[in-house]
Amino acid sequence: MRIIFVLVASLLASVAVAQEAPRARDLGVPFSGAPGPLNAITDVAGVTVGHETIIRDFRGGHTARTGVTAILPRGEDTLSTPVFAGFFSLNGNGEMTGTHWIEESGYLEGPVMLTNTHSVGAVHDATIKWRVRKASADSTGYWWSLPVVAETWDGRLNNINGFYVEEKHVARALESAKSGPVAEGNVGGGTGMICHEFKCGIGSASRRVEVRDAAYTVGVLVQANYGARSELRIAGVPVGKHLTEDLAYDDPQGDTGSIIIVVATDAPLLPHQLDRIAKRASLGLARMGSYAGNGSGDIFIAFSTAEAKGDSAVKDAPFIANDALDPLFLATARATEEAIVNAMVAARDMTGDQGHRAVAIDHEALKAVLKEYGRLGD
Repeated sequence: MRIIFVLVASLLASVAVAQEAPRARDLGVPFSGAPGPLNAITDVAGVTVGHETIIRDFRGGHTARTGVTAILPRGEDTLSTPVFAGFFSLNGNGEMTGTHWIEESGYLEGPVMLTNTHSVGAVHDATIKWRVRKASADSTGYWWSLPVVAETWDGRLNNINGFYVEEKHVARALESAKSGPVAEGNVGGGTGMICHEFKCGIGSASRRVEVRDAAYTVGVLVQANYGARSELRIAGVPVGKHLTEDLAYDDPQGDTGSIIIVVATDAPLLPHQLDRIAKRASLGLARMGSYAGNGSGDIFIAFSTAEAKGDSAVKDAPFIANDALDPLFLATARATEEAIVNAMVAARDMTGDQGHRAVAIDHEALKAVLKEYGRLGD
């Protein structure tokens, strides 16, 4: 009983730390553009996010440092009402299931699930089971489902072949999904992730934009696990050239990790336009110093909550003209950049499998470098 209590206490403490952590703007990191009130993907009305964090220690030095994150485009209505969606693979050494049907149909039918590389199958199956339990069958008498499950590799800190993610964890992530502030850092699918050789994980941000006198929101959530320290740039400053201690890897191999980026908007966009939005997440990633190395899995999905699929055989769908999309492109790049920095700032030092350790970015050291370049709070 005492062991169980300690593990539960450790889990709750980890989540609490992630929720109470300062964000990049709190440190004076400058960003362009106006965020929504939460500066998170949940600024897009209806979007909910849930995390299930798994932290356990075992004999022999093995550890569980992993989890699941669920993004529901329409909250509870996600079960019955799809959204227009698009996706983009910047470099494909990774996985995002369900994208063939998104490409074919233009619809995302269900949640977006994030986890570790070797738990994609478990999360995929559990998501289908959750949908079967929660909703009635379709007209065929069956629940047909091709869930979207995406991954990054947490095998440095997590015993990835321990297969710790189970159906119950997926259900908890889905059931706990809510609007409001999004927990960041060492939570959910981001629990064991590392980026630019700093401890990293989940991050989120948003931007408010006007398109010809109409106001819209773009929200981004990232699971960041990519990048070389030497290339790290924050607010345009080559931070990685200065903060060179406590590298996560003894023999860095360059930009070999992965990142999943989820973009949400309430702007009325068609699926092919959402493909274009997803591509622009690449530009926010590039601002951080990623060059999408050969071993990196950089896969992005974008969806719009504006259009509702009805029963009519003929549909009218409003959409923004292509020549008016630039503010949304810019908002996507800006929110992606800030979401990644938020993930780094919220993360905390972690010791994991076989004693491997990842150190979080030092807030005061980051501020000092930004100040040196005249970028702190400008």
